[in-house]
Amino acid sequence: MHRRLLVVLVPLAVLLVAALGVPLGVTVAEREMQETYVDRLNDVGRFASLAETALSTGRTEALQQELARYHELYGIPVAVIDKSGAVLLGPADAYRQAARAEPALPRIVTAALAGARPEPSGEWAPWDDSAFVVAEPVGRDSEVVGAVVTISDLARTRSRILLRWAQLAGLGLLPLIALVAVAWPVSAWVLRPVRELDAASSRISQGDLTIRADAEAGPPELRRLAESFNTMMDAVENAVQRQRAFVSDASHQLRNPLTSLRLAVESLEPHLRAGDDGRQAYDVAVDELKAMQRMLNSLQASARMESIRTASPVDLDAVLATRVDRWRALTATAGQRLAVEVPPGLRLLEPSGGLGSILDELISNALRLSDARVVRVSAAEAGGVVAIAVRDDGQGIEPAEREQALRRFWRAPKHQNVTGTGLGLAICADLVGAAGGELRLEDGLPRPDGTGHGFAAVVALPLVPG
Repeated sequence: MHRRLLVVLVPLAVLLVAALGVPLGVTVAEREMQETYVDRLNDVGRFASLAETALSTGRTEALQQELARYHELYGIPVAVIDKSGAVLLGPADAYRQAARAEPALPRIVTAALAGARPEPSGEWAPWDDSAFVVAEPVGRDSEVVGAVVTISDLARTRSRILLRWAQLAGLGLLPLIALVAVAWPVSAWVLRPVRELDAASSRISQGDLTIRADAEAGPPELRRLAESFNTMMDAVENAVQRQRAFVSDASHQLRNPLTSLRLAVESLEPHLRAGDDGRQAYDVAVDELKAMQRMLNSLQASARMESIRTASPVDLDAVLATRVDRWRALTATAGQRLAVEVPPGLRLLEPSGGLGSILDELISNALRLSDARVVRVSAAEAGGVVAIAVRDDGQGIEPAEREQALRRFWRAPKHQNVTGTGLGLAICADLVGAAGGELRLEDGLPRPDGTGHGFAAVVALPLVPG
């Protein structure tokens, strides 16, 4: 979130600095160019005044020496030319060599010989390598006898301009650095309540309804959001607690009357005769009472397990060590075979109520409902998820019925006469989902008669790095 905020702010700051810096950079370049132009103009004006006197008196030695000295000091050829363009005074070779590279020179010289002071040559930019030509007429009006011409290499001027631009760019970086330095802690302060709300939502998705957001930090809008979030969670937690309390209390309060009713019904057994209609009604009543007691037991167990909503890391090896021997005994009693294929060292997030209880329920379903010969327990890790599968080669469940099988109180039509409440898979799916995992139903092992596949329940839970 910090980076996304800076991605929005920094480009805006760059545009603002550029909007201010580019015109300032142009102004700096124009000022440097103007100073260079004025400096050259003063030089050629002085040389033109000296040349007028020297040409009129014929004493040109001193001016020739001064022009040569000027070229030696500054590397700028200065020449006094006559009206035909021939060099009268100055470093002639250096002047001619520089003049060949300047296409604007004839126009400037012609204007100067006509008695005008021409503008500097052409458009100029710091990255161009063209020279700077300035000319001044010698004499005035109709008495112009020649012109003084300078051809300046502006490498130093370019260097000064680029240096100033670099300084401006460095100064422009200071507010950007300051913006980033200030925006990072400010954005952390602004977004901290959002991060806390995100962390609280993650904890809630894992079943912890006691978590609350800090409503004392951050901007006023986010504090109000945190207060609303906490109020909502108070209402949700109260509603869930009342629901669980109702299920638990109702199951507990129904247990005693149901037990009394069963005792009353069973007390009638000595007064019944075998084979008559009363005996059949008695058997049906006892079976229904037993089914109701199993239902109440399941509801109470569900309420107890769902009241513990905290998932915690667990070693799969430790869970299996307390369960495998019991599973083998149960499968052996039922005439079935258990195969366990679990690699060692897997550590995963255990749902509330215990991973062992969930696997017990899945093994129990395989023994009671599938008529399987082989039950296989396997596990594998991929992509940060541990998948524990309980597969059998029994009857299985039709693909169209698998989604309904995870609903509470649903029983497959072929299992209506089998002992059970229809709550086991639904409760397991809820507990696994609360731990950030998933319980899915798939095809099991191939059936021995080759008519299809059995049933498989796969528990996928997050891997906990060792």
